[in-house]
Amino acid sequence: MSAIFYSQYLLLEEYFQAGGIIMIPLALVSLVMWLLIVDRTLFFKRLQHKNMTTQTAWEHIRDNRLPDPEHYRGAVSLLVSSFISRRTPIQNPEKVSGCRSQCVDNRRLDRFILDETVLSINRSFNNYLAVIGVLAAVAPLLGLLGTVIGMICTFDILSIFGTGNARGMAGGISEALITTQTGLLVAIPGLYMKGFLDRRAHKLKQHVSQAGYYLRRRI
Repeated sequence: MSAIFYSQYLLLEEYFQAGGIIMIPLALVSLVMWLLIVDRTLFFKRLQHKNMTTQTAWEHIRDNRLPDPEHYRGAVSLLVSSFISRRTPIQNPEKVSGCRSQCVDNRRLDRFILDETVLSINRSFNNYLAVIGVLAAVAPLLGLLGTVIGMICTFDILSIFGTGNARGMAGGISEALITTQTGLLVAIPGLYMKGFLDRRAHKLKQHVSQAGYYLRRRI
């Protein structure tokens, strides 16, 4: 098994050497892009499990009770936890004189706080998605740059040796094609995952917005 991995490592090293200097930024772009993709995928997956119903969310807000993380970890529970940590202090109307008007003002303020919490959570779903799209778009451009560099090397060899140095010409053409291939191999899955994560984020935004609208009517 170790011999197989070692042979694959040698092939990969040879592939990178044939691609030239552009393979280094291409590898870095691919690494950063996939780290962000994995991070967002796990984040969205966590928000879709152990979710609470809107009725349960309202009961937690009514009782000013934070959701138990062992039972609720979804997007709605995140909304409830964020709102409870930001809402106005709850006062007992029996102990505070003239609390009726103040409680009305507090409910009005809580509605604004809830709206701001919904917007804040929905904005957080877009974190890193634009960066993933940019990295996926940059990869083929780096591949094109490697193609240009490889063709320049080929023409330099042609200008010096003519067509007599077939080995040198093959190296330049190989560098041009390998970088183009690598750029496309990085960009195509990256763009697909960008669209996939955009759809996940859109569904979560709708879910949080619907829960926020329901809770706003009950406050």
